[in-house]
Amino acid sequence: MLNDYQGALEELDKVDVLEQNNAITLKIHGNVKGMSHDYQGAPEDIDKAHVLKPNHAFTLSVCGAVETKLDDYQGALKDLDKAHVLKPNHAFTLNVCGAVKTKQ
Repeated sequence: MLNDYQGALEELDKVDVLEQNNAITLKIHGNVKGMSHDYQGAPEDIDKAHVLKPNHAFTLSVCGAVETKLDDYQGALKDLDKAHVLKPNHAFTLNVCGAVKTKQ
């Protein structure tokens, strides 16, 4: 595994120049920032993706995961609950929700 988060972000920035406000790119960008422990930058990108696609279960789940890293457990559960309604059997959502409930 390369773990080249900076390289990944540079490639995603190129996509963003070509297709501004692409919700999928923003979601991935936010997810990579979260993986690289940029917990301040990750929510910005994920929030932008969420505005563009408010009912996207995975975006809500990633937002919940990042909020967990920021110790915003109530915000995380709120987004995870929305994701669960949209996609009740989504494994990632269920895993993150379980992790959040252990931290409360």
